[in-house]
Amino acid sequence: MSDNRLSRQTAFLTEADKLKTIFRRTLLTDASRRENTAEHSWHIILTAMVLREYAAEPLNFDRVLEMLAAHDLVEIDADDTFAYDVEGAKTRADRERRAADRLFGMLPPDLGAKLRALWEEFEAHETPEAHFANAVDRFQPFLQNLATEGGTWRIYHPTREQVLRRMDPIRTALPALWTFVRASIEQFFSSME
Repeated sequence: MSDNRLSRQTAFLTEADKLKTIFRRTLLTDASRRENTAEHSWHIILTAMVLREYAAEPLNFDRVLEMLAAHDLVEIDADDTFAYDVEGAKTRADRERRAADRLFGMLPPDLGAKLRALWEEFEAHETPEAHFANAVDRFQPFLQNLATEGGTWRIYHPTREQVLRRMDPIRTALPALWTFVRASIEQFFSSME
């Protein structure tokens, strides 16, 4: 192990700690405050472990966990773009690509390329692992919205159609959960009418 390699690795890990300072719109289940992205990353990894049995396809589960651990790191520079932020979505891909260049570029080239590939795989939504990871990434805040009686849905007023569209990866990657998800969404929006 070279001193330069370890120096780059520790610099990256120190930088990754900044994920704790990026706050999302999603409320904690006790509604006391918004969660930070590091908390979200931990919780979706745990969610994936618990819901693994519902995956629609066979998975390389180690790859899923690595992908979930890496996919939000770009928010350190790009910030969290709220799921229903139409204006923010217009610049999200460019902001996140620049962040990926900087952050993964901090690492030794072999590690930087590996983490970058995991991030790109998640964003592309093409592999069974990416389908599952994206579904879990949608399911975790969905549960928080249920626990807070609508949480961010009550605060930011997305439409039923927007929420259903956002949750759609669950329909295909975790189909056994779709009836529960759809019924919960319908119940919430019916109560708002």
